Formats: sequence, structure tokens, C-alpha cells
Amino acid sequence: MKTLTRAEIEAIETENYIEAAIKADMLKYNLDHIVTRFPPEPNGFLTIGHLKAIAIDFKAAEKFGGYTNLRFDDTNPTGESVEYEEAIKRDISWLGLKWQNVFYASDYFEKMYDCAVVLIKKGLAYVCSLNEDEIRATRGTLTEPGVNCADRERSIEENLDLFSRMRNGEFKEGEYTLRAKIDMASPNINMRDPIIYRILYKEHYRQGNKWCIYPMYDFAHPLEDAFENVTHSLCSLEFMDHRPLYEWVLNNCDLPNHPLPRQIEFARMNLENIVLSKRHFKKLMAMGKLEGWEDPRLPLIGAMRARGYTPTALLDFIDRVGASKSEGAISTDVLDFCQREELNKTAQRVMVVLNPLKIVITNYTGSEQLEIENNPNEEPKTTHKVTFSNEIYIDKNDFMEDAPTNFFRLKKDGYVRLKGAYIIKCDNVVKDKDGNIDYLECSYIPESKSGGDTSGIKVKGTIHWVDAKDNVDITVRKIGSLVKEGMSFTGDWESVFNEDSLITVNAKASTCIVEMAKSHKHFQFLREGYYYLFEEKDNKLVFNLTVNLKDTKKAK
Repeated sequence: MKTLTRAEIEAIETENYIEAAIKADMLKYNLDHIVTRFPPEPNGFLTIGHLKAIAIDFKAAEKFGGYTNLRFDDTNPTGESVEYEEAIKRDISWLGLKWQNVFYASDYFEKMYDCAVVLIKKGLAYVCSLNEDEIRATRGTLTEPGVNCADRERSIEENLDLFSRMRNGEFKEGEYTLRAKIDMASPNINMRDPIIYRILYKEHYRQGNKWCIYPMYDFAHPLEDAFENVTHSLCSLEFMDHRPLYEWVLNNCDLPNHPLPRQIEFARMNLENIVLSKRHFKKLMAMGKLEGWEDPRLPLIGAMRARGYTPTALLDFIDRVGASKSEGAISTDVLDFCQREELNKTAQRVMVVLNPLKIVITNYTGSEQLEIENNPNEEPKTTHKVTFSNEIYIDKNDFMEDAPTNFFRLKKDGYVRLKGAYIIKCDNVVKDKDGNIDYLECSYIPESKSGGDTSGIKVKGTIHWVDAKDNVDITVRKIGSLVKEGMSFTGDWESVFNEDSLITVNAKASTCIVEMAKSHKHFQFLREGYYYLFEEKDNKLVFNLTVNLKDTKKAK
């Protein structure tokens, strides 16, 4: 944390309406730093949808000399666990972000209970005996006011007694709730006597069975912010209609008298045709379609890490999206563009053949070591060695026997350049008894070696290759969308699940990849895509496709 002078604050250039509001507040209330918080509930893994909130909270705090707290909003014991808590910490740390403190909402349960008692004593809360359906039926509509519950007129003494007995476990779930007493005719339905406590007999993963009443989010959240001295509560646009209730709680619970925290909303990040609900992912798990919660097809931060996405690219993506109140869908092409832009600068280049077709070079004998550039964008430039002999593999897609005139790769009686090596000519297509291509017989042009070509032969195409006598087998996993192309997810995986979303290929790679993989994780398979070294399994390196090489105008 760095405290700022008024002159330093005045000199800060704001990038959006959130930063402008923070700057104005700091000047108005003579603040020398701010405090933000990221408050996930530990009931699931972080998705890319959380990334915007994370980035906005941490960036604002850093820019205005403050810090961000990580708060686990564990007010609902159903489904919360240490596993999710640790995963959330791991993901945020991996993004390179540092929190100041770790807090838990459940540590404030006693203080929250006391605040509820304050409201009861002020005549601003009452114990209600209506069940969930009855409360919904009496809440009214957008055009009609709600109906007061008869329990609204309970005495303060009776409310205090019933609330104490709720805490002591004397009633069944749903038998009573504690409601704020505000205004059943309010145009904002959230202000029509909202529930602030309910009875729930569930063991809490941190508190055990100490509590059987739990505060609702709209009551707990402003209190947590106040207890932690948060100055700015930055949250998604869905909470804008809840802001009056947020402020009502702060103003009526006898908290320290200050004008903050202040809630400011921004639009959630909606990605085109990307499913973010863990409920839908669980359906895929039950169908046996996923490998687990780090399946690289999932839009979870941990899964994206396994796929090879980098913190730099993800945060760059959020910067490009920006903070706004517009909820339009964002194309994943933008994310891919950010990742591609980074890997183009950093990934090591290697040659990998995914669909091998053998070539025998009939006029070449022996073997030699050739130099291939690791990354043309790095300084100083470095190279790695590959073996070249009279037998190599090329990709089957790089050869056509009856090729059209605009096919510039290898064809019968045609020439092509091998990356970093020589120009070759296809002389003969050898087929098996079924008429399938077995291998190609080619001749090489000795004078055409890359870097010193004196052959005078002009070719339009360059293809990658791997030596057939000096290579390693690797596992390559091509990754695509969980939803079929051209279709939208409507909740039914049976009709839209893309069976080709994960394709495993046994590929051939230059032997050098084994040594390179000891110090590098990100590779560009020349002419194929950017791949990430995920693991080594059964003595084979396993690579996940991070992003294709192809760029799009839409992304730019």
C-alpha cells in the first residue's frame, strides 16, 4: 500500500467512470488510499466470468494507492468447502495478483447477529412466520405494491425473543425468517421487507454446527464491507437495484459514521456462446463428457491454465474489454487475439507433424544437422538443431496428387521448400495394394539449402517436416468449443455437445523438443498452432492446443 498526497491523486488520469468516481471520492473525503475487496463464495471454481471483477478490484486498488482484500463470502453452508477456497487462492495467485488480507464472512456471524438485534430494537426488523411462497405472493409486482404481513406489528420484545429462539434452534427450517422493515410499497421490490436471516440446519465447513441461522447476502455484504473498512464495493450490474438496500443496512446498523463504503456497478462479462454455469458442467460430468474440473475445454481459470492461457493475456483481454455498463456479448476472438499476440513473442518454434506422410529422398545420402530459429521475435536470436536425412515425414495435408493450380504445397512433379532445409520435387507416388498412398519418392536440389540457395528455382510454398529416423512420438490434444459450431446452448447438452471438442492425436516431433521442454512450456508448432506442455504421460509429452495460428479481422 502507498498513501497518496492530494496532488498525486489530482494527477491520476482516469480510464473509466469507476476510476473517475473513486478519484472524486478520495478528493471529497480526503482519503489517501482506497480499499477494495474480491468476495467469492467458496462453492465452486473461478470462471473467466469472474476475471473482470478480479481485475477491476485489484487494478483500482493498485492505481489509487490502496489494497484489495480476499474475502470468502461463506454465508451459505450448502456446497461450500476448503477445496474451493484453496482453488480460488491458487487461481488469483497464478494471475499474479496479491491480496492484503484473507477474511471470512462467517467470522463476523456474531457481529452480524448483533446488527440484526440493533434493527429489531429500532423497530426496523421483525420475525415473520410466512413461508417462502406466501412472502412471494404478498410482495407485489412492478406495478402493484406489496401487502404488509400481520407479523410486521409484533412488539420489539416478541421479535427479540423469537429471534433469540431462532438462533437457539427451537424452530424448523422455513418456520420463521427475520425481515427488514422498510416499505412494502417501494417501487424497488428489493426494499419490500427483504429477508435478512433464515433458519438452515446445515453444517458449515468452518463453523461446524455453531449456527443454525444464516444472514442473507444483501444483509451480510454491506456489513462485511464496513467491518473491513472497504471504501469502494465494486460489483456487477445485477446488484444496482440492490444498492438502496446496501445503503439502508449501512445507515441503520449503528456502524461507524462515515460516507463509505460506496457501491459502484459494472457490466458482467458475457462471452459469445460460452457456458459458465457449474450446474451445466456437472451435467456433462455425469454424461462422462469431461475429464474433470481442469478439463482444458472448460472456461474455468484453472482449466484455462491447463490449456496454456497465460495471466498476461487474460489480464490484457480484460483491459481491452474495459469497465462499462454495456452488457453486450464479447467474442472469444478478442481473447484469442490477446493470447496469440503474446505467444507470438515468447513461444518456441518447433516442427511437429500431426498427420505423417513418409517421404524417401532418393538422391540424398547420409544425414546432417540443420539450424532452426527458436523465435524470430526474440533478442538475441537463438536456434536449435534438427536432423535431416533421406527419410522424412510431412503432413498429409501438404500433398495432393491431383492438385489445383492454386495449391502451392507438394504435388506430383511439383516443387516445395522444406522449412530450414532444401527444395524437393515429388517424382513418384508409391501406393499399397488398396490404392492408398504409402509414401512419396522425391529428389532434393543440393544447391537449394536455406540461407545459401543458388539453385535459381522459385517455389511459392514452404512446409514443415520431421526427420523419420530422428524424432519422438508426442501426444497432441486439439481443443475446441463444447458447443457445436453454429449452435447456441439452451440447456440441453444432448443436442449441442461438440463430440470433436477434444481430439487426441499421436504426432511426430523433432527430437529437440525433449530438451526444449525442460525449460519451456509454450511452443508454436510451425504452421499448426500454439501449444502448451501439459504433462508427461506414459513417457510421452502431452500438449494442449492453446490457440490456433489464424487471426481474424473481427478480433482486431
